[in-house]
Amino acid sequence: MTILYAAIGSGIVACALYMILSRNLVRMLLGLSLLATGANILLFLAGHTRSQQPPIIADGARALTNGPDPMIQALILTAIVIGFALTVMLAVLVLRAWRSEASIDARDVGTAEDLGPPRQRDPADV
Repeated sequence: MTILYAAIGSGIVACALYMILSRNLVRMLLGLSLLATGANILLFLAGHTRSQQPPIIADGARALTNGPDPMIQALILTAIVIGFALTVMLAVLVLRAWRSEASIDARDVGTAEDLGPPRQRDPADV
């Protein structure tokens, strides 16, 4: 079953890299979000989730025996927060690029600093 999860995680990462290499800013955004999900799955697999026992040290014991590693769980929670913050930040940049350049093609946007105030659209163009 672990090999199946590893193949699924690798497939997600491969799809994410394909989307990131696109010139469409929305695909790049979704690809980076998908990459964060793939990284979470691969971190989860690194935690050796073979036991159904919760990661709680029993009374009188000095160490955790035969349970999942709580450090991996903390790393996954941190990666979820960082991935969400990155997704929101990139969504703001995509929205800003759309409003100033009226395009979501990466070739039309030079740098984030070049994104000036939004252009006024002519109502007749709609």
